[in-house]
Amino acid sequence: MTAHAYLGTRKGLFELAAVGGGWSIAGEHFMGDPVSMVLHDRRDGALYAALNLGHFGAKLHRRDAGSDSWTEVAVPTYPPKPEDSKDEVEWKLTQIWSLATGGDDEPGVLWAGTLPGGLFRSEDRGASWQLVESLWNVPERSQWFGGGYDVPGIHSICVDPRDSRSVLVGVSCGGAWLTNDGGASWELRAKGMNAAYMPPELADSQAVQDPHRIVRCAGQPDLLWCQHHNGIWRSVDNGANWIEVNNVPLSNFGFAVAVHPADGGTAWFVPGMADQRRYPVDAAMAVTRTRDGGQSFTALRMGLPQEHCYDLVYRHALAINDDGKTLLMGSTTGGVWMSPDGGEHWRAISLHMPPVYSVSFA
Repeated sequence: MTAHAYLGTRKGLFELAAVGGGWSIAGEHFMGDPVSMVLHDRRDGALYAALNLGHFGAKLHRRDAGSDSWTEVAVPTYPPKPEDSKDEVEWKLTQIWSLATGGDDEPGVLWAGTLPGGLFRSEDRGASWQLVESLWNVPERSQWFGGGYDVPGIHSICVDPRDSRSVLVGVSCGGAWLTNDGGASWELRAKGMNAAYMPPELADSQAVQDPHRIVRCAGQPDLLWCQHHNGIWRSVDNGANWIEVNNVPLSNFGFAVAVHPADGGTAWFVPGMADQRRYPVDAAMAVTRTRDGGQSFTALRMGLPQEHCYDLVYRHALAINDDGKTLLMGSTTGGVWMSPDGGEHWRAISLHMPPVYSVSFA
C-alpha cells in the first residue's frame, strides 16, 4: 500500500508518495497559490486545502476519496461587527490557520481556527460554517493580541479522542482554552505558562500567553505538549496545569512540536534563535527529541545541513506518522526532509521547494 503525505507551500500543494521505502513528489495542485493548511480526514478519506489568495481572499477546497478533482466549499465568515463595538479587530477572515476533524462519532464535523482569532465549526464537510460565538465573546478576548501576525489567531485545535465534545485550542497571543460541551462554554487552560515578553506583573496572565503550537498525544489524551514563544511546557492533566521543561538543549525557542501517537513522553522540537534572528542555532539545523517526558533531550542532526543553514520550521511544518517513527519536516527556505527512524537519520526529499507552511500524513 502506498503511503502519502502533503506539503502546503507558498506556491501550491505538493503530494508525496512512498513506494519501495523511498519518498518522492507524486503530485502538484493549486500551483502558484499559497496553501496555508492541509487536512486529511481519515474518517472518509477526504482532503482539504486552505488557500490564502490575498486580494481574492481565503478559499477552501475539498477532494473526496477516490476523486482526482477538487470542489470549492464555503469558508468561515464573520458576522457584521456591531456599530457600537469597541473591538479594534476587524471582523473579517484573513486566513484559515488551522483545520481539524471532529471525533469519529461526528461524521462531517470540522473545526477551523482563523486569523483574527475566531474558531468555526462545520457540520457538513465545509459546506457551511458557524462562528463559535461563545469563545469569540469571552471577555478575555480584549486582551488577546497578535504574535507573528498583526491580529490574534487560533493555530492549534486538539479534539479529545475520548470525548468529541472536549476540544482544546491554542491562541497566539491568547493562551489555551478548553470546552467540554462542544463549544457552548470555555475556560482558560494556560496556568503555569509564563510570558517573558510581558511586564513582570502580567507575565503569568493566562490570557496573554503565546503558545506557538499545542499537540495532544492520541494514546494518552491528557498529555499535551506546548512550544511556547519563550519555552517548552508539558501538561499531564489536559491543560489544567502546565509545567515548564527547563533542560532544553540549544534553544527553548521554536514553533513546531510533534508528539508520539502512543507514547506521550516522546516529543520532537525544532529549536531556533529567538525573535529577530529566527534561524537555527549556529546556523546548524537540529531536531531535539525527548523520550522521558522532558527530563533529557537528544539533538538529532544526521542528514540535516550543518553549515550556513537559515531554515526556519513553522508551527505546522513538522509531523509524525501513525507508526510513531516516520517524521516529515519542511522549512521556510524550501527544504523538505523525511526521517524513517524517529529523527535519528534524515533524508532530503527536496531543497528547492517553495516556503513550506504545513505538512501532514494521510
